[in-house]
Order: sequence, then structure tokens, then C-alpha cells
Amino acid sequence: MNTSVSLARVAGLSLALAVALNAPAHANEAAAAPAAKAWTPASLRQALAALPKGDAERGRVVNQQLFCASCHGDTGVAPTQNWPHLAGQKSVYTAKMLLDYQSRLRSENKGAALMHDLAVMMTPQQIADVAAYYAAQTPPRDDGTPRPGAKGGGLSAEQLVTKGDPTRLITPCASCHGVKAAGGKLEASSLAGQNPLYFTRTMLDFQSGVRANDAAKGMSTFARKLTRGEIEALATYYADLPQKAK
Repeated sequence: MNTSVSLARVAGLSLALAVALNAPAHANEAAAAPAAKAWTPASLRQALAALPKGDAERGRVVNQQLFCASCHGDTGVAPTQNWPHLAGQKSVYTAKMLLDYQSRLRSENKGAALMHDLAVMMTPQQIADVAAYYAAQTPPRDDGTPRPGAKGGGLSAEQLVTKGDPTRLITPCASCHGVKAAGGKLEASSLAGQNPLYFTRTMLDFQSGVRANDAAKGMSTFARKLTRGEIEALATYYADLPQKAK
């Protein structure tokens, strides 16, 4: 890989993205992209197992050299409201997202288009290393992002996390993501300390079908059953969870 060319390309893409982060990917780009083969739980396990062992110190270098830090921060805490925090994120989840960006399985907006252009330049070792680096960081306890206002219109976040809603066949969030939201198997991500604006946008994308890269369609099914008020309540709950753990 020609590092100087790659860095210039990523920097230029970052600037171009600033005014259109949430716009849908261009229709012609989507039509030209080859159809990506959806994961099955078995194929996802195989792909993740095939990655090399990650090294957090090498991942720190990748985070800087490939300008990951410009959006996700030096330690995985995003400096703006537009991007997810990756500090404390499970390494297998970060690796899966990068593989999804490479194949365009994840292509819901201009942010995903930028991530595709970055991910295709990464080697399997770089993917494993940067994923290990983020996993070694501490989730933010006060990221400074505004919390959604309480709108009501459904169950409390605490009930959804710990009990779910049997009447709507909603399983508890903690059954996949854990009581402390540290994540579970494969693509069950860590949610503790996550940027609530990104969390809300992600859930709405799953709800509408704009994002559909979940291997077993668990998040898509779950999100469709939630009200907007419940999504925003969960966003605040998880954003503040590290503070509750003090």
C-alpha cells in the first residue's frame, strides 16, 4: 500500500463528507457495487477466526496513520456527535464492521461510503490490530453529547434492558449485550458509553431496513418493534451506563 497516497485520499474524503454525513449513498454507486453475500452465523465465525491475532500497540499506530483518530478520537472517543465511540468496543465487533464496510454489506449513508474507501485499503492484520486497540480502551463516562429528551411512548429503558416485553416478543437487551453492556458473542456489540445520537440513528436505520448487515437479522427484528421514545430512552440509558457504574 502506498501510505502517502492512502492518507491523502482518506483526508480528502473526510473533508468531503462533513456536509453530507447522513445522506443516503448515491444510487449509481449502489447500483455499480457488486452484491455482497450476507453473513450466516457460521460464515461469520469462520471469517473472524481467520483473522490474525491483533496487537493493541500496532493498532494505536493504525488509528493515527489511517486517520481513524480524526473521526473516532485518539483513544476511540469520537470528538464530535457524528461518529460512534469505539473505546471499549469488542474487537470481534469492530473487525466485523470493517469486513462489512469492505464488502459494502454496510452501506447505509455517506459515512459508510467513507468507511468502505478506508476499509478496502486495510490488511487483515491492520483490521485485527486496530480492533484490539479499541477493545483495550476505556469507554467514555461523560462524552459531552446531548441526551435525547424524554418522550415516553413505551416501556422504560431499564425494563427493556432487563426484562424485555413478552407481549411484543422483545427479548431483554441484556440477553445479547450483557447486563453491563460489555457485549456478547460475535456481533453483539458493547453499548456502554456509546454516543446517544449515533445509537439512535443506528436503531432507526435497522428499523427502516436501511441498515441490514446483522447476520441473523436479530437487531433488525428487535428495532422494528420499538417506539421512537423507547429507542431514545435506550440511547440515554447506555450513554450514561459507565457513569452509573462509578
